[in-house]
Amino acid sequence: MSLELSPALRDALDAWLAHLRALDGASPATLTAYGADVAQFMAFQAGHRGGPMGLGQVAGLGSTDMRAWMASERVRGTAARSVARRLSAVKSFIRWLCEREGFDPTAILSTRAPRFKTPLPRPLPQDAAKDLIATVGLQHATPWIAARDVAVVTVLYGCGLRISEGLGLTGADAPLPDMLRIRGKGGKDRLVPVLPAARTAVEAYRRACPHDLDAVSPLFRGARGGPLSPRLVSGVMARARMQLGLPATATPHALRHSFATHLLEAGGDLRTIQELLGHASLSTTQAYTGVDAAHLMETYARAHPHGR
Repeated sequence: MSLELSPALRDALDAWLAHLRALDGASPATLTAYGADVAQFMAFQAGHRGGPMGLGQVAGLGSTDMRAWMASERVRGTAARSVARRLSAVKSFIRWLCEREGFDPTAILSTRAPRFKTPLPRPLPQDAAKDLIATVGLQHATPWIAARDVAVVTVLYGCGLRISEGLGLTGADAPLPDMLRIRGKGGKDRLVPVLPAARTAVEAYRRACPHDLDAVSPLFRGARGGPLSPRLVSGVMARARMQLGLPATATPHALRHSFATHLLEAGGDLRTIQELLGHASLSTTQAYTGVDAAHLMETYARAHPHGR
């Protein structure tokens, strides 16, 4: 990147990322992705225009340059969704940069992202979710580790947590209260209700765990006492789903989708589900209405005499 960006543009990119970190509370993973997306864009433009990119070169970018970049992404096989994400990061940086440097960003900001169809979440049926949790408990011969695995997946499903949120719980969070405070994306807090099954599973794990679960350390531990790796959770779920004949989409994140979909099927309203999931935008939560509609149509097709 040092040969493709001038020092001034490199400094501007660092300042923008610092701005996102300080004011928007962006996560480290988000900052890394945004920085890589913008750097990749600038690297392409350096090659396309035949020289390093500086503030003046960025201000001079036109619609032809934008079309060339997007075409190159598609030629490389980049999915439309990924191109749209990268374009969003570029626009965000350019919008911030033009306010500092005083150039016209219209050519970049008016660039349209490629269309793509948002895939519906892939939740598990309620019976399959219960079977999966039970089967997870059979994957390890060490009793406390088996109890830990059951506790983790029960919390993910019962509270609708991201895996990072579940593994981010500490000893201070147990015994699980009736309402659990979760620090989600962007450092935003939310309260989620805790089902009795989740509380019971966590208590069974705590009683069996040989490690000291002090208040400031992770609640869920690896075999040697360190923080539990997300890869281990994904691995135990993969083994359990293979035994049950469930699809590869039955991942830890699918438990979160299942939580939301099952709430919607039970009559939960979208605004409440949005708050429980910690979605910043209601449009993200609205994807579950498509899942629920698909479920209703399947039920209708099975029950209606013309559907058989």
